[in-house]
Amino acid sequence: MALLSNTQRPELPSLLSWLPLIGVNPVACFLLVALPICQVTYNISLHPLRKYPGPKLASVSSLYNTYWDCTGRHHVQIKNLHDQYGDVIRWAPNTLVYRNSGAWKDIYSHRRHGMEAFQKDPKLYRSGPSGVSLIGANDADHARQRRLLSHAFSERALSEQGPLIQRYVDLLLTRQRTLATASKLVDVAEWYDYATFDIIGDLTFGESLSCLADSKYHAWVPVIFQTLKASVFVRAMLYYVPQWLFTAFVPARLKEMRNNHYRLTGERLYRRLSMQTDRPDFMSYILRHNDERDMTATEIQGISAIMMVAGTETAATLYLEDITFLSVAQLPYLQCVLEESLRIYPPGSGLLPRQVPAGGANINGRYVPGGTTVGVCIFSALRSRDNFVDADSFIPERWMLSSRDPRFDADKREAMQFLLYGSRNCIGRNLAYTEMRVILAKLLWEFDLTLGDGCSNWDKQCAYVAWQKKALNGSWLGIRPKGP
Repeated sequence: MALLSNTQRPELPSLLSWLPLIGVNPVACFLLVALPICQVTYNISLHPLRKYPGPKLASVSSLYNTYWDCTGRHHVQIKNLHDQYGDVIRWAPNTLVYRNSGAWKDIYSHRRHGMEAFQKDPKLYRSGPSGVSLIGANDADHARQRRLLSHAFSERALSEQGPLIQRYVDLLLTRQRTLATASKLVDVAEWYDYATFDIIGDLTFGESLSCLADSKYHAWVPVIFQTLKASVFVRAMLYYVPQWLFTAFVPARLKEMRNNHYRLTGERLYRRLSMQTDRPDFMSYILRHNDERDMTATEIQGISAIMMVAGTETAATLYLEDITFLSVAQLPYLQCVLEESLRIYPPGSGLLPRQVPAGGANINGRYVPGGTTVGVCIFSALRSRDNFVDADSFIPERWMLSSRDPRFDADKREAMQFLLYGSRNCIGRNLAYTEMRVILAKLLWEFDLTLGDGCSNWDKQCAYVAWQKKALNGSWLGIRPKGP
């Protein structure tokens, strides 16, 4: 025993000494562990945004907001956090989200001469198969493309497009009369989609998608919805990995969905450009005013793809000879109903991200360093009790210009900027409002509507760019005869 006790025992090799033997660099292994710890420590204790309120997990890593984006409930979580912490929250280590009305102006409005504008975050706005789109374009390209598009969305163009739009509204009514006679439950939201997709398809490509005629979605429509939903997950991945690496491993189904959308756009665009016609659709105005300084054929295809999404989602989110574009524009209470509907259920719900210029900027009277991602959350701003009295209730009277209840005088109506603010506001705003006014006026003139069972919480939906609409079953109870 003494011999054993005096003999030097061999030491077991440490873990680090084994690493070179199995081809692992100890320094690389150490850095792999140490760097994330250092980053987390910096984000919590030293980051310029460390004093902004928000959940600790959000300040630690962007995985927090990525998780909520992928659940489709990010808008609800942001609102909850605003209710807890106030008008501005730290939504990610380098991201601030606002809900108050002043932030709209500070972030999205025209900047004074010599001041650099807030640009869209390049990590979140990527080029599609048709190159840089109107949505992701820089200020110069955006102004060039928008200048040409403005002719297609002018008051004169809208007046000329009136008969085309009325034709689809009347076809919608014809289909609803049949359903009302049969006393069947119908998905009202789906039928509004049919009408708006037919209208925007005809205005963009000179041919309808025949949703109303066939009483079902065209095969292209599910592709559009799936592409929008997939874009949320694609954007989340691109935030963490280089685009070239993501492209190499992107699932074939995602590539197929996006390519199908642009392929279908290209096919219809080619047929429209082959027409020798001067019909009052978008393409007529684009071709009439286009020259070598404006838009290329590739850019026109990209914008057409965007219009098939944006041109349907805004109008489809809501919704007689004497009911015309001009007459419904003179109905103030109808306009109040539309405004309140869009406040409760806006076309988009989430964050509209911008990047603070290199020199920094003041937002809500507080300096924010350059490179910070900032934005207003639409849903949170429109459901804020600080912006609107009784914010979760549907009260159209709050929008009345005269004889308004004094309790709504404190409403901050300038917080209602769901169609964007400044130079990048929605170019199709007038068209969307016109569609909504005419469809709603004619439907309510002819039909009484009631919700089916289980639809009371229909607006509690997930959002992946666009709302994931559940079936809205309503019963059409009666048809009012035309006339006084």
